[in-house]
Amino acid sequence: MDLHLKDKCVVVTGGGTGIGKEAAKEFAREGAKVSICGRRFNRLEEVKAELKAEGLDCDCYQLDVSDTEAMRKTADEIAKKNGGIDVWINNAGVAINKPVLEFTKEDYDYVMKINLESVYEGCRIAGKHMIDQGRGGVIINASSFVTKIPHSEGTLYAASKAGVNSLTRTFAANFAPYGIRVCGYIPGMIVTEISAESVKQNEQLYTENVPMHRLGKPEDLAKPIVFLASDACAYVTGIEFEISGGKYAVQNSSYPWTVAGK
Repeated sequence: MDLHLKDKCVVVTGGGTGIGKEAAKEFAREGAKVSICGRRFNRLEEVKAELKAEGLDCDCYQLDVSDTEAMRKTADEIAKKNGGIDVWINNAGVAINKPVLEFTKEDYDYVMKINLESVYEGCRIAGKHMIDQGRGGVIINASSFVTKIPHSEGTLYAASKAGVNSLTRTFAANFAPYGIRVCGYIPGMIVTEISAESVKQNEQLYTENVPMHRLGKPEDLAKPIVFLASDACAYVTGIEFEISGGKYAVQNSSYPWTVAGK
């Protein structure tokens, strides 16, 4: 299937690691002009080197998404170089897990600034470019399974991602007249740098909740995200696309594996 992404300008925040990294690589394989943004420039360069080994390329931009003005300037620079912005992925995020009474005001500000405010501003910045270009576009926001079932130590993370879902839907409505689609994606438990310690401590518990009986990898999300950004999803907007291996589809996900003798 031709996804019609060749030469489209794709921007991925948090593109140096995890889901963002693998999505960026997959966009590059589809022929897109990919720009990855992140705080750690060395990680971005590692992605560039991996793509170079495949005969592909990407542009790297050091960016802290909590700095709105820096994000605006980076978007302007990318658009100027590539003749506009066609796809913008608000992927950067952070998580802090604590008992609810141990969170500080600094924790609150940090999580909300990166997980929620940067998505709000990213949508506005990308949307303005797309409206001015007059050729539509796609914005995709990273949500989380905690918007469906929060966990007790992730109060701030869950609240910020619930806000992202609301932004996805309201921006989708506001931008629809301009041919701009806005969607979200909901990962299940994916093994990344953010989740590594939690997975190490609770892997069996997490796996028991997933009918596919394994945790996800960033690669499991890359192709669905690219598909969501493509013309194949031209009538899809204002939704959160779950990619979780069927997490909590039933209450006893491990039972069928017992019956199957596996």
